[in-house]
Amino acid sequence: MDRTTSDHAEAIGLVGFATGLQGIGGLVKTRVEDFRVEEQATKLNLDQKGRFTAARITLRNWETNRFITRMAAALGIPKERVFFAGTKDKRAVTRQLFIIDAPANKVAGLDLADVDVEVLGRTHQKIGFGNHRGNRFTITVRGCAHQDGTPMTETEALAEVEAIRTSLEASLGPERFPNWIGPQRFGSGRPVTPVVGRHVIAGDFQAAVMAYLSMPGADEAEDAATFRQRIRDEGVTEEVIAACPDWMDFERRMASHLLERPDDHVGAFRKLPNNLQLMTVHALQSVVFNRALHARIEAGLPLSEPVEGDLVGIVDERGQLESKGIVEVEARTASRIARNCRLGRLTVTGPLPGQDIGVAGGTPGSIEQGVIDAMDLNGVEWRVEAIPRLSTKGARRALVTGLRNSPASPSRRPATAPSTDDGVKGHAKGTGGILTAPASSFDSRSPVAPTPQPCSGNS
Repeated sequence: MDRTTSDHAEAIGLVGFATGLQGIGGLVKTRVEDFRVEEQATKLNLDQKGRFTAARITLRNWETNRFITRMAAALGIPKERVFFAGTKDKRAVTRQLFIIDAPANKVAGLDLADVDVEVLGRTHQKIGFGNHRGNRFTITVRGCAHQDGTPMTETEALAEVEAIRTSLEASLGPERFPNWIGPQRFGSGRPVTPVVGRHVIAGDFQAAVMAYLSMPGADEAEDAATFRQRIRDEGVTEEVIAACPDWMDFERRMASHLLERPDDHVGAFRKLPNNLQLMTVHALQSVVFNRALHARIEAGLPLSEPVEGDLVGIVDERGQLESKGIVEVEARTASRIARNCRLGRLTVTGPLPGQDIGVAGGTPGSIEQGVIDAMDLNGVEWRVEAIPRLSTKGARRALVTGLRNSPASPSRRPATAPSTDDGVKGHAKGTGGILTAPASSFDSRSPVAPTPQPCSGNS
């Protein structure tokens, strides 16, 4: 069975497959509308006397941080006065909650291209990552094909999806799939965030800033690629900054800071939004998790059934992993813990390394440590002296997560069926782990054959 792995997938650890089936091939995100994300947030308490405006905003082809920068400028407020629960994919139609320190009438009157604002009311309540419960996705895959490249009908594609579902159910349990961390955490077209994160935890902010400015991306727009090439060839100059595309706000700010203060690379790095700064460290941790999950599959260890040495955690009523109460599986507790894992009360976890979170014990621990060693992260303290808030204690993340409102199948069709021309559409809601299950986790159930139009089954 011939399966290919792209350099991009290799860089972010999205390699390997959880089933031996061939998948449906095809492409995701060929059109912006092919990927729709609706955020599921915790309950918001509205109060007409509240300081902030609560709005549900739909974005088309907007990166979250860049939208916030533009919105804040339009409203005449600092971008730090906009609060949200999580960043979303750029090439998508996304709908999420924002809390904005501005009058409701100004928010309602926001006039930006491809932005639709629904003002919900006033509130005293800010939101953050802790208010993010999950996402609901509608994903269209186009150009589905067999291993030999011949087109696959909708019926054939849905049958293959059902076969994959059945296979995963046999190995992982009902409606479960591997909890891969998808490309949006790393940069969908340019997996730069873990590269920058590695420099950040090493305290090398010059390398971090230059990587962010100059690292090429395979699918970047021509103007962006030209700018990054000039940074690599010419360095930071007035002429290069003048040629920076208008939409690359972060790069322009970083480069302009360096032009004024050539030795202040920490200051240049701080020009990134705080959540994106933190994302660089999280992305490096996420590569470790993805590689550890793959290594466990390769070693033949189960993902949803614990073995001796595993670290397991409690699954709360929302289906998410509680941050406390992680315990190691021992011989005397193995059967009881396995039963609770099957019931969905506990879950086996993988590493998001940090200062205080180590690896598991036994064979699982050897696998995790092997990944850390192979990535040359052994001995890393995960402490960032220059920007202490980027230091991380580490965490554990569930190896598997679940679906609600599962993808389309011959016996379970969505309410809005796809057209029969070239797409297969599915609906899924993913939650799980310390980090919410990414949109890509919906696709990771499907290994993909090398067709003329390949699409990584993990992306």
